[in-house]
Amino acid sequence: MTTLNLTGLTKRFGTVNAVTDLTLTAAPGKVTAFLGPNGAGKSTTLRMALGLIRPDSGAATFDGLAYDQLPRPTRTVGAVLDLAGAHPAMTARRHLRVNARLRGHDVSRVAEVLTDTGLDHAADRRVGGFSTGMRQRLALATALLGDPDVLVLDEPTNGLDPAGIRWLRRVLTDRARRGRTVLVSSHHLSEVALSADDVVIIGDGRLRWHGPLNELTDDHASLEDAFLDMAGAA
Repeated sequence: MTTLNLTGLTKRFGTVNAVTDLTLTAAPGKVTAFLGPNGAGKSTTLRMALGLIRPDSGAATFDGLAYDQLPRPTRTVGAVLDLAGAHPAMTARRHLRVNARLRGHDVSRVAEVLTDTGLDHAADRRVGGFSTGMRQRLALATALLGDPDVLVLDEPTNGLDPAGIRWLRRVLTDRARRGRTVLVSSHHLSEVALSADDVVIIGDGRLRWHGPLNELTDDHASLEDAFLDMAGAA
């Protein structure tokens, strides 16, 4: 299984220090929650991890290799950073088949991920008619095509109803139980409290906390109190 290491990541946009000397580890067998207020640098960090933004300094590696050095990147890492990837005129099944072929995955995985994400009933509907929650499920299905060792998700509960949030929790915790690595950015602290093993909190682009959830909450009345204290959020 694969460990994600971020070491000394730093990124500046003009006069703004988006991320400063950020070091963290997302380990196999754990759901690592990545928390911070709006503008804290979470999305920038995830994009640096996936090679979409070049850091000014530092490195992001998967068992020692940068994302663009991985021989089969989508077999190692599955990512959902936004919902812009599916053409509205395509059906879900067609979208997944195209992505499977482009990424070198067995097309038989399409039926599996449709079932795993609860989209089998809507597989032949056009994506343009999907709700936000269904598009979230399709984005996750796309990320799972390669059955990757690592999942990197940015706000995956957006648009999901309570049943969808519970379903997602089971997906993430099940993958962690099977030795996979899960790094998930979220503002839903009540959900994080139910699913996370480790917690990373950043504020103003700097690391504020990195460790087991139970150690964080031992010193605070709730995860919300811990977050507001550590992140400096008003």
